[in-house]
Amino acid sequence: MAKPLILVSNDDGITSRGIRVLVSIMKKLGDVVVVAPDSPQSGMGHAITIGNTLRLDEEEIFEDVMAYKSSGTPADCVKLAKHYVFNDRKPDLIVSGINHGSNTSISVLYSGTMSAAIEGAIEGYPSIGFSLCDYSSKADFSHVEEYVYKIAKQVLDHGMPKGVALNVNFPPKRNEAIKGIKLCRQARAKWQEEFDERYDPNGRKYFWMAGNFVNFDRGEDNDEWAIANNYVSVVPCQFDMTAHHAITQMNEEWDIDIE
Repeated sequence: MAKPLILVSNDDGITSRGIRVLVSIMKKLGDVVVVAPDSPQSGMGHAITIGNTLRLDEEEIFEDVMAYKSSGTPADCVKLAKHYVFNDRKPDLIVSGINHGSNTSISVLYSGTMSAAIEGAIEGYPSIGFSLCDYSSKADFSHVEEYVYKIAKQVLDHGMPKGVALNVNFPPKRNEAIKGIKLCRQARAKWQEEFDERYDPNGRKYFWMAGNFVNFDRGEDNDEWAIANNYVSVVPCQFDMTAHHAITQMNEEWDIDIE
């Protein structure tokens, strides 16, 4: 039987340490192809390139792995892989990461890492976004490798529900070992941003965004709790953002004719 075909992408760029780790793990599970941005794309969300050129160049950067760098976003990379790299063959799994930094809670909406996974789910492919809650470019990934393998193997063996991608976050390396995996929900939290007003050497005003992450959630079934307590958090995500409960409420309460 042919080995599973696995697409690897990310948002930190094709030269990041995280993607090297992910490629090495995926090579144990199947035939790997990399299509990743040529530069960091963090915080791009699900942006796609419209009105500008897109470039896709082969890159000899991973041993025994076909790899391409793209000038586009992570979502662009998945689209380009589908249309111009795989041709008629469909990937059995799409993985994105391993991201340098957390993509828990509301960060999933801003995440370029998760946009690649969500794009995969839109196309009907089993997809996972992996993130390590350590922003260092020299982050230590050694404690998460067995979990990346286990989770990816489960998805290959059992598939994924239609329209769902997994958002997987790992705690940073600590003195104690990871306790296990928690299948959980997205925490109710947000970024409370602040803007530092500054001036360039020519006297023109500009802003630098800063702020703090604020967690309002006191539950023990969410991704923030899992990471804080040294578990791997696994959150099933969907691209259908319809608030189904709101349809019923609005039909009952609004004083206008709704069809």
